[in-house]
Amino acid sequence: MSSFSFALISVALLVMAYLLGSISFAVVVSRAMGLKDPRSYGSKNPGATNVLRTGNRAAAALTLLGDAAKGWLAVWLVTLFTREWHSSAYVVGLAGIAVFLGHLYPIFLKFRGGKGVATALGVLLGFQPLLALAVVATWIIVAFAARYSSLAAVIAAIFAPLYYLFGGGIAWRFSGFLCLCIIVISVLLCFRHQANIARLLAGKEDRIGTKKDKGNADVEYRRKAERK
Repeated sequence: MSSFSFALISVALLVMAYLLGSISFAVVVSRAMGLKDPRSYGSKNPGATNVLRTGNRAAAALTLLGDAAKGWLAVWLVTLFTREWHSSAYVVGLAGIAVFLGHLYPIFLKFRGGKGVATALGVLLGFQPLLALAVVATWIIVAFAARYSSLAAVIAAIFAPLYYLFGGGIAWRFSGFLCLCIIVISVLLCFRHQANIARLLAGKEDRIGTKKDKGNADVEYRRKAERK
């Protein structure tokens, strides 16, 4: 394969990964289930946590699974197409960043996306399943101990590259470039949580299980939709 063909195919795969990441399952699931656009209530964040504010746990679960699945699928597809390439690790790592950026800044939603927790998990699952398991375990431990979803996400993101670094050569084959990609994703995720971090420091962040204004849940909207 010529250098030009390699570059062309690589760019095409990265664009595919970004477009896949740009699919917002919070919006898709909400529309399919007759719920209001998640960008119009609560935190206005198109993610599973905000969808949960409608009171529809099934919608939130589907959003979570969809956002995680697209992260995994993008990495898996690029891995499948590039497994014979000597530079496959570079393209796979960049694909992980591309699908993650697609979720954060989706072209289909005028570049206003979610915070990327589920998609980042999906990417890590594509990179290394055991790494994803360790990160999930960290999130669960922190979430149950502190009762802050955002804090759990930030701490899990910080530990992700550390887990990959120290587990390299023991639990999985280490790649310096892949470690760099995980660091980039972790930094971006923390950046997207800057408002949450500010509220945590100010003691104003909502704990898991805290009920917000029912108007944000848009109960009346769903009732009207059911009458139609």
